[in-house]
Amino acid sequence: MPQPTAIVAKTMLHHWEEPPISGTAAAGGAGAVFFAGCPLHCLFCQNAAISQQKPPVGEAVSPERLCEIFWELHAQGAHNIDLVTPGQYLPAVRRAAALAKAGGFPLPLLWNSSGYESAKAIQTLDGLMDIYLPDLKYADDALALRYSAAPNYFAVATAAIAEMHRQVGNPQLGAGGLLQRGLLIRHMVLPGCRRDSMRVLDWIAQNLPGAWVSLLAQYTPLHRAKEVPQLNRRLTQFEYQSVVEHFFAIGLKNGYMQECAAASAKYVPVF
Repeated sequence: MPQPTAIVAKTMLHHWEEPPISGTAAAGGAGAVFFAGCPLHCLFCQNAAISQQKPPVGEAVSPERLCEIFWELHAQGAHNIDLVTPGQYLPAVRRAAALAKAGGFPLPLLWNSSGYESAKAIQTLDGLMDIYLPDLKYADDALALRYSAAPNYFAVATAAIAEMHRQVGNPQLGAGGLLQRGLLIRHMVLPGCRRDSMRVLDWIAQNLPGAWVSLLAQYTPLHRAKEVPQLNRRLTQFEYQSVVEHFFAIGLKNGYMQECAAASAKYVPVF
């Protein structure tokens, strides 16, 4: 049987994730491993240079080499291993994670994904991932299909996220306020979609008590967003603030908010 491989597009110490992931000092950072490709085809993808290319751009690595990369990032001062869009390489990533755990790897392993993956696939990671950082992009499947070419997105993503929560629970912080274990859900508010964002938060409040949410205001019209009039602008302060107010109104308490000034391409990694 051929050995599974993963295509790695970039590795780096990433300082622009949430504070409990990247840390707050200049040193350290998330030990990001960016994988090529993505199950979604978002018109506004900020990582399109690596997520949308065919054939995928990057270096094909074995599970053993991927495990070595984890250790290299650890030696550079990473706070964790931030696996960015790893789902399409599940066998190789799972094997690398198992090797790392068996070898006494000391940092948390973090699954950073679009959320658009099967719950059965996530079940196979039980005991291997310490932190899950999924997106929950849409409640409206019509929006998901139009903007991300993702049929049945909401049912698929919520089932996967529920399984993630079953495995690791709500966030647990360690020394320096760094995340050691748990689920942190990301949601980026899109222009013209604040009502859909509220529906996303409603599901979280109703189904995952005590969940933490990272509510993003950083939307920037990148990639093909300029082809869609509704997407070809930044978020207004009113749109984002109304979603923040809904967050608190429905009883959510824990999470991270952004200033609208975060909507800048300068935070996109150079691939």
